[in-house]
Amino acid sequence: MKTFRQTGMATLILLVALSESRAQNPSEILQEADKRARGESSIMEVTLQVVRPTWTREMAMRSWSKGQDRSLVLVTAPARERGTAFLRVGREMWNWIPSVERTVKLPPSMMSQSWMGTDLTNEDFVREASFLVDYSHRLTGEETLLNRPAWIIELTPKPEAPVVWGKVVVWIGKEDYLQLRAVFYDEVGESVYTLEARQVGELGGRMLATRVEVLPTDEPGHSTVMSIQSAQFNIPIPDETFTVRNMSRLR
Repeated sequence: MKTFRQTGMATLILLVALSESRAQNPSEILQEADKRARGESSIMEVTLQVVRPTWTREMAMRSWSKGQDRSLVLVTAPARERGTAFLRVGREMWNWIPSVERTVKLPPSMMSQSWMGTDLTNEDFVREASFLVDYSHRLTGEETLLNRPAWIIELTPKPEAPVVWGKVVVWIGKEDYLQLRAVFYDEVGESVYTLEARQVGELGGRMLATRVEVLPTDEPGHSTVMSIQSAQFNIPIPDETFTVRNMSRLR
């Protein structure tokens, strides 16, 4: 007959095992990473540096987000592109072009095209929410990046999902749920580009990957470096901010 001590110990081991199993559920890991990266709402100041073998170009942006399905990006520099704006609501995107005072709705065929001449694509602006709903998630291993132990999660698109990637593999830090790396693959399984966190720091009261490099697989010497200059989280942002009409009013 088992003693009370033995039964209690067995129960404790079972509870610990269940807790660890739940903590390592890949879908829950991605949800927590998304929650910590964006909060209920956010406002950020970001700089981008586009690096090519013979030239370098810099841009500055301000971004607003609310929930998982609304975001707005305003280009603030250089002067030639200042005022250009991009709005995302769900999976729909619009681009305000101030030089011709015109708003363009981006069709699905443009989602895989370069965003503003960088190594990012239009799809990158909708992928956060898409990661959670359009892909199946599988925990495939662990690795240490930037001295942080991380889970490795493979994302494969669900049938009929409106996405451009054939597979995505992400590394999420165990301690603070930071996305430390992501590799994007095309439909035939070839790597297209990698997002690599280079620096981590505290902004807006939470840990963030403050410097991320985008590295195209087949283009040596090409990269896009994104640096977060400032961040605010969980602050009131009116719903009317995320409207097509508001894009032309931004300054």
